[in-house]
Amino acid sequence: QVRLVQSGGGSVQSGDSITLACAASDKISTYLMAWFRQAPGKEREFVSSMHWIRTAYADSVKGRFIIARDNAAKTLYLEMNSLKPEDTGKYFCAAAPQYSEDYQIPATYQEWGQGTQVTVSS
Repeated sequence: QVRLVQSGGGSVQSGDSITLACAASDKISTYLMAWFRQAPGKEREFVSSMHWIRTAYADSVKGRFIIARDNAAKTLYLEMNSLKPEDTGKYFCAAAPQYSEDYQIPATYQEWGQGTQVTVSS
C-alpha cells in the first residue's frame, strides 16, 4: 500500500504555468499513476495517467499538460502550461498497483493523494 502526499497548486492567471507533485511512500515505477481533478459540483474527471513509459491525456489538456515520474525520488509530477479558467479545480494524484484499460475511471485506483487546489483567473 503506497501513500501519496501532494504539493504545489495555488492561484494563477490565465496562460500561466504551474507544476504539481505527488510524493509516494514507496517505489511507483510499476504502478499505474494518474491525475484527476474535480471542480465544485462536478464529478472527478481524468486528466492524465502514466504506466511505465505509456502516457494518456484527456483531450481538454492534451498539448498543454505533461505527466512525468521521477522513479528515484518516488514522485509523480503534472506540469500544467497555458492554463485556462476551466482548469480550475482540486487536483488529485492516484495510484493502482497494475495497469488497467479503465485508467480513466477513478474506481480503478486504490490510493489517493489529499488533493491540491488550482485556481486560474482570467
